[in-house]
Amino acid sequence: MALICELDEQWSFVGSKARQHWLWYAYNTKTGGGLAYTFGPRTDETCRELLALLTPFNIGMITSDDWGSYGREVPKDKHLTG
Repeated sequence: MALICELDEQWSFVGSKARQHWLWYAYNTKTGGGLAYTFGPRTDETCRELLALLTPFNIGMITSDDWGSYGREVPKDKHLTG
């Protein structure tokens, strides 16, 4: 069975808001269980790292917000935004 997963990212800081640290993660929308995560800057490269971690899963559809990296890196035929 193909999974539907959601991609998202959140940030925190250490000592100063100028020192942002980003957590990128993917979770199963049906169960809420985490599938993969990575830490890195808010860039297309980090988005690609997260997507690479999802290759072992049978992902049928990926949902996300409209952050530009998702639109550029997630395959268009599997991507829903909103």
